[in-house]
Amino acid sequence: MLFSSLSFLFFFLPISLFFYYILPNKFKNIILLIFSLIFYMWGEPKYIILMLLSITLCYIFGLLIDFFDKNKKYKLKKITFVVSIACILGILIYFKYFNFLIDIFNLFKFTQINMKTILLPIGISFYTFQILSYLIDLYKSKIKVQKNYFLLALYISFFPQLIAGPIVRYETIENQLLNRKQTISKILSGMKKFIIGLGKKVIISNHIAIIADSVFNSQTLSNYSSLVLIIGILSYTFQIYFDFSGYSDMAIGLARVFGFEFEENFNYPYISKSITEFWKRWHISLSKFFKEYLYIPLGGNRVSKLKWIRNMFIVWFLTGLWHGSAWNYIIWGLYYCIILILEKTLFKKVLNKIPNIIKLILTFILINIGWLIFRANSLQDLLIIVQNIIINKGNIGLISFISENPDLIFALPHIILAVILSTNIIEKLNKKFIDSRIYNMISNIILIIIFLISISYLVANKYNPFIYFRF
Repeated sequence: MLFSSLSFLFFFLPISLFFYYILPNKFKNIILLIFSLIFYMWGEPKYIILMLLSITLCYIFGLLIDFFDKNKKYKLKKITFVVSIACILGILIYFKYFNFLIDIFNLFKFTQINMKTILLPIGISFYTFQILSYLIDLYKSKIKVQKNYFLLALYISFFPQLIAGPIVRYETIENQLLNRKQTISKILSGMKKFIIGLGKKVIISNHIAIIADSVFNSQTLSNYSSLVLIIGILSYTFQIYFDFSGYSDMAIGLARVFGFEFEENFNYPYISKSITEFWKRWHISLSKFFKEYLYIPLGGNRVSKLKWIRNMFIVWFLTGLWHGSAWNYIIWGLYYCIILILEKTLFKKVLNKIPNIIKLILTFILINIGWLIFRANSLQDLLIIVQNIIINKGNIGLISFISENPDLIFALPHIILAVILSTNIIEKLNKKFIDSRIYNMISNIILIIIFLISISYLVANKYNPFIYFRF
């Protein structure tokens, strides 16, 4: 079930809110847990058992780690921790990467196995990382063990962040599970955040997706001119941002309506002046996860240059692999690894002397190249696109492309809107006129209009994909 679906907006959400607010406080967490499990079963009924198994393993291993720690049996504590991580990661590896591994073995003739494709359970990458953060922090004694099974289950399965994050570390909401306040201002703030995210997803991302998919999924990809391909890449660059940041905004807004405060997951990444800055602004929860649970434990940058390069390679290889079991994701991760290494070494002094506007443009170009690698349906398609952009041998120009796809006439202006809204102009206006009643009234009217337009698109069965559903 998508947040941007009529069944969620007019059925699931109103019912869950009704029961949540009508029942006494002592039942609120149980209600949230029940509705979270229903939410997951709605999309993946057979995989609810897998998620409950993961939660149960997390709970049992957590109790054992705490028991051995209190009894000073540190060797058993370490063994239990290693086994717990192996079990939780083993489930993820099997469902997400087993097919890919078999394909690799078959490719290099190590084996010749024909297996039925293993379907990827929705949200497994996100809730697995939340389980890992709980177990790692518990092992390091950064948090206390959660002895209430249902509270731990709620943390892992809480429906606003279950399908596509943000990745919520247990320590950030540990106190909120039992001590949180629901106020009118908080509810209204959450609703506004949700509507903004809904608008990003339905009004902007969905329309730009028409352009991106028309290019990347075309049977005549090799015939497109450089201009058409560049527009396709730009479209995907804005599609994925408004798709994912929109969904994150909806998740954060929903959590706030239920009294929880999640950390922001995006901070205008396309105004970055370096790739380092970009990754501090893009998918912040994932960046923090890899930094705190992998990069720093490996030694970070406080090691020799050779080991630092090794650390960067491991982190970015796994970052790419986390996004999917395909070669383009791995190449995408290593692409950023190389750029970041160069940015922090050879080009460090040069970048300091370049004007900000040049750095902004160069960074944005590099980001677009990254999304091209990320989006290409195959390595062959990637090579075709790169070749056509460089040589410009395609005979289908922009006018012919639009005539073949008349829906693009309406979709193209959304790129201009996306460019404006991907900057922090609106945020600056909000800060400047925050005390203005007229400005706030206009803002609220605009939010209502955004909601109504979004609903009208959904009622009309407009194109409504979600990129991160497959990760």
